[in-house]
Amino acid sequence: MTEAAPLRVLIVDDEPLAVERLQVICSRLAGLAIAGTANDGAAALRLVDALEPDLVLLDMTMPEMDGLSVARALSRQPNPPALVFVTAHDSFAVEAFDLDAVDYVLKPVAPERLERAIARAVARRQRRERQASNWIEEFWVPYRSELLRIAAGDVDRIDAERDYVRLHVGDRSYLLLHTVSGLEARLDPAMFIRLHRSVILRRDRIAGLRHDGLGVWSAELADGNAVRIGRTYLSRAKAMAGR
Repeated sequence: MTEAAPLRVLIVDDEPLAVERLQVICSRLAGLAIAGTANDGAAALRLVDALEPDLVLLDMTMPEMDGLSVARALSRQPNPPALVFVTAHDSFAVEAFDLDAVDYVLKPVAPERLERAIARAVARRQRRERQASNWIEEFWVPYRSELLRIAAGDVDRIDAERDYVRLHVGDRSYLLLHTVSGLEARLDPAMFIRLHRSVILRRDRIAGLRHDGLGVWSAELADGNAVRIGRTYLSRAKAMAGR
C-alpha cells in the first residue's frame, strides 16, 4: 500500500515563542510537515491560499483579525484545511466547534495533547478521502454463517465464475455475486488491471510478462503462477510495462 503523505501544517500565532514551541513539538511528531508560519490572521489567509496546508494550528486571540474571524473566512472556501485552535482562553470552545474545528487545545501546549489533536485531524482527512473516492475500498463476502470484511488492497486476483467473481486473498478465496466487468469499473486502476476477459490482477502481484514466441503473452505472478493475457488486453499490459 502507498504510504500516506504527511499532514502539511500551518502554524498561526502572534507570539513568536508560541510559534517556536509549536514548531518544536510538530517536528517531533511523525507524519507531519510544517508548511509555514504566520503571525496574524490576514497573513494566515494569504498563506492558506498559497501553501494549501492540510491543517492550521490557529491562535484564538490576535490583533486586528482573531482566530474566529480566520476560521469563518476559511469556512467559506470550497476545500478548507482542518482547524485546531491553540489558545490560552477556554471561553471560545463553543464558537470553535460551531466552526467545525477538529480540536481545541489550551496553552501551555503539552506535546501529548497536541499529538491527540493531530491524530484527530489525520483521522478526519482519511474519512474525507474515503468519502471522496469512487473506488471500492472493501468487500463484504458471505462465508459460512457470517459476512467477512475484505479490504480491496488485500485481494490478489479476481476471477469470473459465471454470475459470480472469486476473490483470491492469500491462500483463501471467496465467491461474490458480481460481474467482472462491473467490478472492473469500480476498482482503482492504479491498483488493479484486467488482463483477460475473466481475470483482474492486483498490479503489485505481477512479477513480469512472458512471450511464448507464438503471439501469446502471459503475466507471471509473484506466487509462481501465470495468467494468459487476452489479445484485447495486450495493449494495456504493454502500457503497464512502458512498451
